[in-house]
Order: sequence, then C-alpha cells, then structure tokens
Amino acid sequence: MDWQAILSSLPSLGEGMAATLKLCAIAAFCSLLWGTLMATALMRAPPFWQRVLRIYTSLTLALPLLIVIYLLYFVLPEYDITFTSPQVGVLALTLYYAPYIAQVIRSAVEALPRGQWEACRVLGLSRTEQLRDVVLPQTLPQMLSPLVGLMIGLIKDSALLSIVSVQEFMYAAKQAISDTYAPLEIYLTVALCYWVLNSLIDWLARHIEFRMTRYRRGMQH
Repeated sequence: MDWQAILSSLPSLGEGMAATLKLCAIAAFCSLLWGTLMATALMRAPPFWQRVLRIYTSLTLALPLLIVIYLLYFVLPEYDITFTSPQVGVLALTLYYAPYIAQVIRSAVEALPRGQWEACRVLGLSRTEQLRDVVLPQTLPQMLSPLVGLMIGLIKDSALLSIVSVQEFMYAAKQAISDTYAPLEIYLTVALCYWVLNSLIDWLARHIEFRMTRYRRGMQH
C-alpha cells in the first residue's frame, strides 16, 4: 500500500469531496422541491397535466441517468441550449430523481385514511393547518426512509458526472491517479469516503425517524 500516494492526494480529493457535497446538496434540494410539486400536481392538477407528468415519470424510470447526462451535455447544444458542466450535473440529478421523490410523497399522502381528510374539513382546518397538524406528522416518518435511500443513490450517481468534466470527487480521483499512478490506493480511499458519508446519512436518518416515532411506541405501551 502506497501511503505516500494517498497522503499527497488528500488535498485534491478533499476539494473534490467538497464539490460533490455542494453539488449534491443543491441537486437534493431542487429534486425535493420539484418532486413535491410533481406529487401535488399528480394528485390535484387537471387530467392533461397529470398525463404529461406520468409520461415524464415513465421515461425517467426507463432511462439510465447516463443517457440524461448525455442528452443535456451533448445533444442540447446542437439546438443552441447550453449549460455549464456543474449546471448539467444539478439539472440531470434533479430531473432524474424528482419523479422517484414524487412517487414516494404521493404514495404516503394517499395512504392516509379518507376519514382524516373529512375530519379536517369538519373541523374547518385550512390547507396549511391540515398539512402541518395532520398530514406531515403521519407521512414524514413513512417517507423518511425511502427519501434517504434516494438521496444516497443521488450521491453515488453523482460520480457519473465526472464523464462530462464536472470537477467532483471522482474527477479529482482520476486526476490523482494520473499524478500518482496508484489506482488501487486512490480508489480504495474514494470508496471508504463514500461509505463513511452514506453511512453517516443513513445513521442520521434512523436517528431522526426514531425521534419522530416515539409517540407511537409510547401508545403501544
């Protein structure tokens, strides 16, 4: 094991990891926002727009993320629509993961018993009060685990963006390998960093879910 190669590459790998975290944070926020809007539209929009969103969702579920990246980076410039590499990264991850998020949100909301919606109307609760006091407390614990799984997938898939010169973690790793000629050491370091990051996110999500569901365990006792 060439420890010197690892140590000499740590600064550039750290910069790459920082770039990945920033890019993924922006993409996660955008995909959650777009996914929430999609879920709302799928439940309440006119039939025409629901069909459009279902077609978009079916296309996304059928296509690899790599195809989406290629379309945005190589095909759109042919029609005078050009994005920078980081913009392509955020847009590709957002467009790809938002439909999955929409399905998670829609399924959780539609799983609520109809009687609870009727009770909200009888009590005269506003839409905001319904979401805050009835919907979110019951659906968030159900949505948290699949949403975290999607966010971990988003972080892992961000490695694909190195093929279009997004200077994220894998891009930095490739540069480090070309400088040190130590692929085993660099890739093992990268794998360890991804494992630590995603394990930390998973642990944090489990901790939040545990706190959110304490009232259920209290009722069982």
